[in-house]
Amino acid sequence: QVQLVESGGGLVQAGGSLRLSCAASGRSFDTYIMGWFRQDPGKEREFVAAIWWGGSSTHYSDSVKGRFTISRDNAKNTVYLQMNNLKPEDTAVYYCAARTSVRLTMNWYEYPYWGQGTQVTVSS
Repeated sequence: QVQLVESGGGLVQAGGSLRLSCAASGRSFDTYIMGWFRQDPGKEREFVAAIWWGGSSTHYSDSVKGRFTISRDNAKNTVYLQMNNLKPEDTAVYYCAARTSVRLTMNWYEYPYWGQGTQVTVSS
């Protein structure tokens, strides 16, 4: 089992940048596929990005591709989401998630472990 704690959210103007971090505790962090999701009130949780165990493979939603970068440091048990050129529509609570699998997935319900979320607000 793994416990996840996100940090780095905040208020930023459109066009600005933020870097989210997700610190994991527990065993075998390097065996987990890690994902970032976001959710606005009243909307379904949305896939943002995911990264393979060793970081060699990543996947992004079309809405963030080219602006966001997911990375991980297995020595620090941490996954990051660098968000550049932020837009007001990126405003949401951002969640870190983990799953043990050989398959990378965009479906939130296939991730059993979640952090508490961190708020990102982008003003226009």
